[in-house]
Amino acid sequence: MGEFDLIKRFFTRDTRAPQPGVALGIGDDCAVLGPTPGAQWLVSTDMLVEGRHFLSTVAPERLGHKALAVNLSDLAACGATPRAFTLALALPRADEVFLEGLARGLFALADAHGIALVGGDTTAGPLNLCITVMGEAPAGQALLRSGARAGDDLYVSGSLGDARLALEAFRGTVSLSAQDFETARRAMECPQPRVALGQALRGLAHSAIDVSDGFVGDLGHVLARSGLGATVQADALPRGAALAHQPLALQRLCTLSGGDDYELIFSAPPAARAAVQAASAASATPVTRVGRLEAEPGLRLLDAQGQALDWGVASFDHFKS
Repeated sequence: MGEFDLIKRFFTRDTRAPQPGVALGIGDDCAVLGPTPGAQWLVSTDMLVEGRHFLSTVAPERLGHKALAVNLSDLAACGATPRAFTLALALPRADEVFLEGLARGLFALADAHGIALVGGDTTAGPLNLCITVMGEAPAGQALLRSGARAGDDLYVSGSLGDARLALEAFRGTVSLSAQDFETARRAMECPQPRVALGQALRGLAHSAIDVSDGFVGDLGHVLARSGLGATVQADALPRGAALAHQPLALQRLCTLSGGDDYELIFSAPPAARAAVQAASAASATPVTRVGRLEAEPGLRLLDAQGQALDWGVASFDHFKS
C-alpha cells in the first residue's frame, strides 16, 4: 500500500457536507479555511513520539484518540471552538490493522467535537504523530495565561494523578489492583479534553492553562506570564479514583507533578463563584477551588493542616526528564 492509497483509505472522508470554517479540506496542496466573521483563529501543535509520549503497548484506537485529545485540550484552555486539524504521521510500516484502529479513535473524537481533518503528511520512519489544531473564539475573548489577576480564585477541573499513577505501574514502582490499573491506564491513554468547559468560561475566567506536564509546572507558566504568585491547598487537589487508594506521598507526587492529565487550571474572581459552578454544570465537568492568586511572587503549597509543604519535585521537561 502506497502513501496516497494509505491517505485515501484511512484518512480521507466525504467532504461534501459543509463544515464551519472549512471551504476545502483534503485533496489539494492546501486546505482553504475561513474564520467566522468577528472571530479570531487559535492554532496549536503537539507531537506524540513512541517511547516518549506513549508506550508501544497502547491500543491504536486509544492512540488516535489521545493524539487529537491533547491538541483539543490546548483549544479548551483558550476557550476556543474546534474547527480543523492536520495530521503528520510517520510510520515504521503501513500496518492496516494499526491504521484502522488509529483512524477509528481519531475520527470518533473529531466527530464528537465537530472538527475536520483538512490535510497533513505521511512518511516512513519511527512512529510519530504530529497534529496541528485550529479553532476560533470571538475577538478578544480567548482565555490567556497572562490574564490572571491578584485575588482570583484558582480552580482545577476533573481530577489529577491517575495518568502518572499508570506510568508508575508500567515502570513497576507501584502495584495496583486490576480495576485500579485499568482506571489509571484509561486516564493516561484516553484523556478527555475539556472543550465545553473552556467555552463556558469565556468572559468569566481571567486565565487558563491545561495540565500537560504537571499542576505545579503548568500553574507556574500562568504565574510567570501574569507576574503573580499563588497559595494552593495541595491536599485539596482532586485526585483520580485509582490514585485515591494510594499513600499520601504518592498522591501528592501524582497530583502536583504528574502531568498527562489534560484538565484545566483556571482563575476567576471570587464574585464569579456561582457563575463558575453554573459553567461547570452546563459543561458536565466538575471543578474544584484549590487556591488563590496573589500579588506576592512564588508558589506556596499548604497541606491539609495549613502548614507549608516543602515541594521540590519538578514537573515534566522533555530535555531534563
